[in-house]
Amino acid sequence: MNQPLADITSHDTYVDGVPHETFAYLREHDPVHWTEESDGGRGFWSLTKYDDVLMASRNTDVFSSRLGIRLEDMDEEETEARRTLMEMDAPEHTRLRRLVSRPFAPKSVQGYEDAVRDLAIEVLDALDGERHFDFVRTVARELPMKMLGRLLGLPHDDLEWLVQRGDALIGNTDPDFTDFVVDQVDTSAYRLLPFRSPVAAELFEYAAIALEERRLSPTNDILSALLEPTSDGESLDDKALKNFFTLMVAAGNDTTRYSMTGGLLALIERPHILEAIPTMSLEQRKMLVDEMLRYTTVTMHFRRTVVQDLDLRGKTLHAGDKVVMWFTSANFDEEHFAQPFSFQPERSPNDHVAFGLHSPHLCLGAHLARLEMRVLFEEIARRWSHVELAGETERLRSNFISGVKRLPLEVTWR
Repeated sequence: MNQPLADITSHDTYVDGVPHETFAYLREHDPVHWTEESDGGRGFWSLTKYDDVLMASRNTDVFSSRLGIRLEDMDEEETEARRTLMEMDAPEHTRLRRLVSRPFAPKSVQGYEDAVRDLAIEVLDALDGERHFDFVRTVARELPMKMLGRLLGLPHDDLEWLVQRGDALIGNTDPDFTDFVVDQVDTSAYRLLPFRSPVAAELFEYAAIALEERRLSPTNDILSALLEPTSDGESLDDKALKNFFTLMVAAGNDTTRYSMTGGLLALIERPHILEAIPTMSLEQRKMLVDEMLRYTTVTMHFRRTVVQDLDLRGKTLHAGDKVVMWFTSANFDEEHFAQPFSFQPERSPNDHVAFGLHSPHLCLGAHLARLEMRVLFEEIARRWSHVELAGETERLRSNFISGVKRLPLEVTWR
């Protein structure tokens, strides 16, 4: 490289985009790289090659999620208080996932298509031919929010409040989304709450009320389904229910929003693809969405902790070391993807690792996110004959989530 390696731990680095040159250098020269943390943390091993990331994500007996999936270190009390499905290993992870996965299974998601399409039409028709607007605020934020409300059976008037709190959690490093930026203010008072954020307490309180309402009067939504015991008589306790609700509000909206936004940005740069969507087969449209997911890789990393010493590519990893799986590097590994920096809507095979695919920790909402993206772009292609940028984009300040938080557009309607 002609310039020093970017600090891949700094949130500020990603405001200018993913430092792909740095990851490419590491893949070639130091694929298992010891990374110092700019905030004084104890450091970690960066895995940047596709094969290594896939191996670590699948080998949960050695690469444990139990001590956290973010870069930060937590003490035992914090770890226990803030645990969600993502911070568990088998068999606990397997058991809890079985309890909550039914509404998100592929067969269940297939039944949501009409509802997703109705909502996409509602969101786009609300623009009523407007030529200039921010895609993130008016479209990409709205559709997942409305779908989340429908699945959870929540009042429409509550959705904006809920999404704002979800933004404050996922965007806890960006001052546009929270006053409690974790690396800029003292958040120690909230260390036992998810994302070290006081809004988690608000979401816990909201969840407790919503769940109690459904205990008294069950409804046909996911929250009621989560209260039902399995055929084996197992059920979730209140702590697990509230943590899972908070996770759905935070992760269920933001990752889909940023995937939609990154996907549209790719199409703006390649207008012939947007024009071709109405003539694509269903399979081709699904392939297009998968290429969007690979190309954007919204969740840039997950962390694991090794539980035993091992050698990997000539490096010795010791029990207790943190290991970070850089999905945003693996999805651009030249040895696995032909021309990875070329956006190829019919890329096949496209076994990317976005959403934790090919691992036990596959994102529960991955199938729903794919459906929402496919339907949205189908409806956009029917309405917009041309779309281009109408100003500067703005990116999220985060080393965890890669997202464009502002995308000003100029649209020509059909």
